[in-house]
Amino acid sequence: MKIHEYQGKAVLAEFGVPVPKGRVIDQAADAADVFAELGGGLCVVKAQIHAGGRGKGGGVKLARTAAEAVEYANDILGMQLVTHQTGPEGTKVMKVLVEEGTDIARELYVAMVPDRETQRVCLMASTEGGMDIEKVAAETPEKILKEWVDPAVGLCAYQCRKVAFALGIEGKAVRAMTKVLIGLYDAFMAKDGSLAEINPLVVTGDGEIIALDAKFNFDSNALYRQKGIVAMRDFGEEDEREIEASKHDLAYIALDGNIGCLVNGAGLAMATMDTIKLFGGEPANFLDVGGGATTAKVTAAFKLILADDAVRCVMVNIFGGIMKCDVIAEGVVAAAKEVGLSIPLVVRLAGTNVDLGKKILAESGLPIISAGNMGDAARKAVEAAGKA
Repeated sequence: MKIHEYQGKAVLAEFGVPVPKGRVIDQAADAADVFAELGGGLCVVKAQIHAGGRGKGGGVKLARTAAEAVEYANDILGMQLVTHQTGPEGTKVMKVLVEEGTDIARELYVAMVPDRETQRVCLMASTEGGMDIEKVAAETPEKILKEWVDPAVGLCAYQCRKVAFALGIEGKAVRAMTKVLIGLYDAFMAKDGSLAEINPLVVTGDGEIIALDAKFNFDSNALYRQKGIVAMRDFGEEDEREIEASKHDLAYIALDGNIGCLVNGAGLAMATMDTIKLFGGEPANFLDVGGGATTAKVTAAFKLILADDAVRCVMVNIFGGIMKCDVIAEGVVAAAKEVGLSIPLVVRLAGTNVDLGKKILAESGLPIISAGNMGDAARKAVEAAGKA
């Protein structure tokens, strides 16, 4: 789950990280009031969407008068903002953040991410603030600093000072940087983050350290204990199908292909998509129904796939361990009949109750294309999608 910049800054402020004063609005006329509240002078009008690169797309503008603040807010609100993270279709801007300008002397990058290899949280930092960290990693990886945190101890002050010195921070700014890094780590841990990023983190002319941006992603498996974070969820920024999937506890991600995939197990789902591409096709989604799905859950998953108008064929690939093949078969039959299936359906079943599952499908009266293995299923799905 993601939240907006202004929400991320509220989280940072809760943990003592300095952020600029500002207010989010959804009416352009309100920008004049915010400008006055901030004391006049320079302010920044920033589009609030779940994507980076907003400035390059025209979603961040500097205003020096109340009239300019209103003008820029009016320009940005309602625009279809296209960035390298939105795709060519862009995202419609429904809110803007109007905040005070900052005296920027330097721009830095800091983030907290889980490192699966060491099974520890990794503090990443760079002198290349304001740039895409992926570009920095690809072109100048030596400019990315990493410090791993012992989970039994937490982020230590000496580690923060080490990072600060490596970034060229001096004097009183070292103590300020230590406070920011510890606050960022504490927020990341307390809120069950999967990413906490400040880009840029700026050093002002007075040596203050201020978070000029904030990006948070959260572990969906921990949201049950993060009621405050869940309340920040903006459904308008999410795919409607993914929202519907979350209601049924389905792991679903919409893609751009035309072959719908219904699979049990994330690993098998990834392998299924790879195999479809191997045979020249394109998957329309990632969908893992899980190991203990019920007939109702499978039915919901099937209907979710068919709600995508781009889908020309559905491929069901099930290895029955905990998930029984007959349950999958019952769900597929129920959903297909309920929605009036009119596109090809390729099914590969293996494992627990496979014979019963195949019997249910065979007696369903549906035009099902049976496959003996995953490769066979993918090949048949690609052929069927091409003819549909």
